[in-house]
Amino acid sequence: MAYASHIINHSRKLRHVPRLMRHDHAVLVRWFSNGAQSSVCKREDVIKICPIGAPAERETVSKFVARTPVSSGLSKNNLSRTVMRLGIPMGGVVYNRELLCSHSQVLSRRGFASDAGLPPHQEIGMPSLSPTMTEGNIARWLKKEGDKVTPGEVLCEVETDKATVEMECMEEGYLAKILKGDGSKEIKVGEIIAITVEEEGDIVKFKDYSPAASDSGAPAAKDLAAPPPPPKKEPVEQPVPSPEPKTPKHSSSPSGDRIFASPLARKLAEDHKVPLSNIKGTGSDGYIVKADIEDYLASSGKEVSAPTPKSKDAKLASLDYVDIPHSQIRKVTASRLLFSKQTIPHYYLTVDTCVDKLMDLRSQLNSLQEASGGKRISVNDLVIKAAALALRKVPQCNSSWTDDYIRQYNNVNINVAVQTDNGLYVPVIRDADKKGLSSIGEEVKKLAQKAKENSLKPEDYEGGTFTVSNLGGPFGIKQFCAIINPPQSGILAVGSAEKRVIPGSGPDQFNFGSYMSVTLSCDHRVIDGAIGAEWLKAFKGYIENPESMLL
Repeated sequence: MAYASHIINHSRKLRHVPRLMRHDHAVLVRWFSNGAQSSVCKREDVIKICPIGAPAERETVSKFVARTPVSSGLSKNNLSRTVMRLGIPMGGVVYNRELLCSHSQVLSRRGFASDAGLPPHQEIGMPSLSPTMTEGNIARWLKKEGDKVTPGEVLCEVETDKATVEMECMEEGYLAKILKGDGSKEIKVGEIIAITVEEEGDIVKFKDYSPAASDSGAPAAKDLAAPPPPPKKEPVEQPVPSPEPKTPKHSSSPSGDRIFASPLARKLAEDHKVPLSNIKGTGSDGYIVKADIEDYLASSGKEVSAPTPKSKDAKLASLDYVDIPHSQIRKVTASRLLFSKQTIPHYYLTVDTCVDKLMDLRSQLNSLQEASGGKRISVNDLVIKAAALALRKVPQCNSSWTDDYIRQYNNVNINVAVQTDNGLYVPVIRDADKKGLSSIGEEVKKLAQKAKENSLKPEDYEGGTFTVSNLGGPFGIKQFCAIINPPQSGILAVGSAEKRVIPGSGPDQFNFGSYMSVTLSCDHRVIDGAIGAEWLKAFKGYIENPESMLL
C-alpha cells in the first residue's frame, strides 16, 4: 500500500486513482510519466482490502499485475488499455485471476476505453466445461445482439467433448457483439466468443469489432511513438549463369564386347528404345546405371516419363459417397478408445450364466411395480445391481492404474453405455450397490433420455469406476468384447439370453434353460486373471441366485 501511495503522490496523472479504488468494481489503472520505464510492473503490487465491519482475520489480499507494455512516449490524454482477469467480489473488492461459472471456468477480460474510441466492455471467452475439454462448439445462442443480460441467464449452449452444456452470464449488461455464431466449431478454450457492455448506447460502437484489432491497440501505440525504421535495401540479384548441361560422350563399344548395365538401366533403355552401345557407363569398369540413361535422354531432348502405376482411382471416382463431419463426441470417443487399446493391456474372461431364476424374479417385481404405479424393471437393471454388488465383494476390480500406485475406490459408480444418433454416451449411476432396483431403473431411463436429447451435464457422466455395456437385449448380440473406458480397469459386455438344451443324468433325460453370455475386459496391470475370475464368479452367483441381491 505504501508503494501505491508513493506513486500517487509523485504523479498528478493519478489524481483519480483514490476514487477508482473506492468503487466496488474498479480495477487499478496506472499512468506513467514520460520518464517511466517502457515495461510495467517489474514487481507485483500487493493491495490489502478489508471489508467494512469484517474481522481482521478475514483480510483479503488481491494482486494486480499489469502485463501490457506501456510506451514512454504516450501523450497526456492517451490511456493504454490494461486487460485483466476478473473474479467474483466476495466480502470486498477482490479480483481473482479466474471467473467461475457453475461447474466451469469462464475466461472474461475487461477492456477500458482507448484511443480507438471503444467504451468499457467485457470480452467473454470459450469456457472450460470439463476437465478434458480443449475446444468446443457453439450449438446455439439463446440471446441475440442487443439483448439485456443479467447474472444467471443462459447466454448460449456449448457443445463440449462429452455433452451440450448451458453457459450462464455472470454480470449484468448488454450483449453487444457475437463473434462466434450458431454452429461455430473447434473454438479453443479462452478464445473470445462475445462482447458485453454496461450501457445500451454503446452497442452500436461494436458493430465492426474484431478481437485482433482490439488486442493490437497497445502495440500499435508503441509503434507510433518509435521512429520509423530505415527502409531495408533489397539486395540486387545478379543473374547467375546457368551451367551448361553435361552431355555424355557417346562411344560405340567394339562389336562382340559385352555391355554391363543394371536391370533398371536396361529396362529404362528398352522403354525409350535407346541402344546400350551408344552409352558410356559411369560406373565401375564402364557399368551403365540409371543416371547414364537419364543423361542420355536429356541430351537427346527426350523427357523421362515415370511409369504410370496401376491404381484404383478410376474405380473410386465412380463411387457415390457422402462425407459426414465428425461430431465433438465422436472425436473424443475415437481418441479415448484408441488410447485405451494402445496403452492398456486387455485380456478377456467369458462365462455363461443361467437366468431362469432372474427372469422369474423380474416378473414378480414387475407385477408389484405395475400394481403400485411404478416403472418396469429391465434385465439391464438387474445386471447393474449384480455388477455393483460383485465390485463391493471383490474391490480389486473397482480400481484404476496410475504411475505411482493403484487407486481403489470406495464408491461403486457404474457407467452405462447408451447409443444415440450423436455418438456413444456413458452416464453414471452413483453408489449403485446401495440403491434399489426401482431407483436404478428410473435413473437409467432418465439419463438415457438426456443422452438422446444431448443434454447431459458433466455430473451426469463423470466419476464412474466401472462400465456395463449391453448389446444383448436391444440388438440380440450373443457375445462380444468391449474396450475399457480409461481410467477404469474393467468393463462388462453383456450378451443376449438364449434357450439351451441341458443334458440330464440319464441318456434320454434333458432339460431346457436360458443362458446369457457375459465377457469381462480387464486391465492386466490392475486385475490379475485370478481376480477377474473371482469377480465373474461373484457376479454369476448374484445372477443365478437373484434373491441374494436383496440380502
